[in-house]
Amino acid sequence: MPICISCTYPISHLYTVYESAYNLRLEQCSKCLKFADPYVEHDSLTLLLDLILLKREVYRHLIYNRGTEPRKALGKSKTDLEGSQEGEHKLAATKNRQREKDRWWLILKLACGLITVDAFIRWAQLNPQISADVSRWTVETNIVFLRILVGCLIETFAFHGGVMFASYFVLALLDFFRSRRSYSPGEISGVRQQFKFSLIPLTIFYSSLTKLFLLFLLTIWRPSASKPGGSPYYWDPSYYSSSLVTHALEIWDEDKLDREWVVRNVLGGMATGFGLRVVLDCHPVFTTVVILVGWLAKTVVAGFLKNWVGGDEHSGDKWMAYSIP
Repeated sequence: MPICISCTYPISHLYTVYESAYNLRLEQCSKCLKFADPYVEHDSLTLLLDLILLKREVYRHLIYNRGTEPRKALGKSKTDLEGSQEGEHKLAATKNRQREKDRWWLILKLACGLITVDAFIRWAQLNPQISADVSRWTVETNIVFLRILVGCLIETFAFHGGVMFASYFVLALLDFFRSRRSYSPGEISGVRQQFKFSLIPLTIFYSSLTKLFLLFLLTIWRPSASKPGGSPYYWDPSYYSSSLVTHALEIWDEDKLDREWVVRNVLGGMATGFGLRVVLDCHPVFTTVVILVGWLAKTVVAGFLKNWVGGDEHSGDKWMAYSIP
């Protein structure tokens, strides 16, 4: 069942379709009196931009409401109406099973695309000379790329497994406390009522779009690490009288700031935590714990893979540096 993207209240339909598929009317939420999901009228580019900007409403649309069938305002005979009422529960169960299959198929397609992009970014970080000159691509380069692709795949499974493992215990703990306080069914949000564990990997992949988008830009257009004269960029300490402020600003020096690490771990972790907070509907402290468990599982796996993926100790250490927070 879809939900209102503003207040998460469950509703029967998001919009009503009349004679033409383009002639539709958005449904109004009976609780907050807003349109239940205006994103049904938006194009994919708008959804992608809002997803990169981490808007909570677009997460709810993509995770819970995407693909739901509208109400069709077509004339039905009384016999057809009675027949549909008799098989309502059976039809709803069939639709739920189909939606679950479609969701897992979407997860598989997202995984194939995003893991491949992540592998290319990691390969470009480990082999900056070859990525800058495609003519130097050889058969050995293909083998190295395949190793990185397999490494990214295993790390992704480890991270998702750790997150789902931690999410299970967090939700069990929250349900235990909720049962002790005797919550009524009406007090449970629509997000928790419609929750399924298949939504967790889907949310993580959606959240990784922000991180991969910025990393891909940094891979294609690498920032200059030095001034035109050849010297690195530094903060000028003469503008500040306090040594504490000067030392704090030195972290932005070109020889100390690692943009890829910041985007991959800091921004990527924040985006994933935001997405999980939407789907788990819990306090940020719990989502932080879930992310840390996923990072721990990923770090352990990266420790076993670094020498095989990197091929040597230097590349292995560099792979490890981008695999852990």
